[in-house]
Amino acid sequence: MPTTPHVEKHFTGSETVRDVVIGMADGLTVPFALAAGLSAAVTSTKIIATAGMAEIVAGAIAMGLGGYLAARTDQEHYESEERREFAEVENLREREIAEIETIFGQYGLSGEPLRAVVGALTSDRKRWVEFMMRFELGLERPDPKRAPVSAATIAASYLVGGLIPLAPYLLTSQVNLAFQVSVVLTAIALLLFGAIKGRLTGLNIVKASLHTAAVGGLAASAAYYLAHLFG
Repeated sequence: MPTTPHVEKHFTGSETVRDVVIGMADGLTVPFALAAGLSAAVTSTKIIATAGMAEIVAGAIAMGLGGYLAARTDQEHYESEERREFAEVENLREREIAEIETIFGQYGLSGEPLRAVVGALTSDRKRWVEFMMRFELGLERPDPKRAPVSAATIAASYLVGGLIPLAPYLLTSQVNLAFQVSVVLTAIALLLFGAIKGRLTGLNIVKASLHTAAVGGLAASAAYYLAHLFG
């Protein structure tokens, strides 16, 4: 009797989602907060749009550079730890074997099966080091192409997110109208973004949506009332 093959579906794009979340979240909230604050202090949408565009460009560059440096740091950290593990496997063999036995022992392996597994694993230095990197240090080998991809993803997400609250100021000369439309558009965008983020990461969609919108709303409200206070 034929059986239906079991296919496990796991989400594997966590790094890309993380970069999109970082870029989009800041892109929606920071320019929105800036535009909201300026709306309480100036009467020209042109000034707000100009300041907003400058912030979006600068923010995208800064965020992208930060993502690049973070990814490069992960790569360099992994390579440094890998060199150390190779040295320890070469010079502290017995101690490293004992660490492997401890790791497998936590999973209930002992006696001859344990010795057989340890012997097979330690027969290949590269495989041995990869095992120690993953199970002793909890490190996965970073993709060498990760840094530029991360930078581009974060920067692009920031640009897209930033244009949403700024769009009304580019399309009308009435500050109050632009502000009101920006609030509505940004609120919708934050809710949708939070829902998508929750869906992709397995979180409660409603909770993630409301949490994201609340963070953006608080940032904009603070900027708006501070501008009122000091304007």
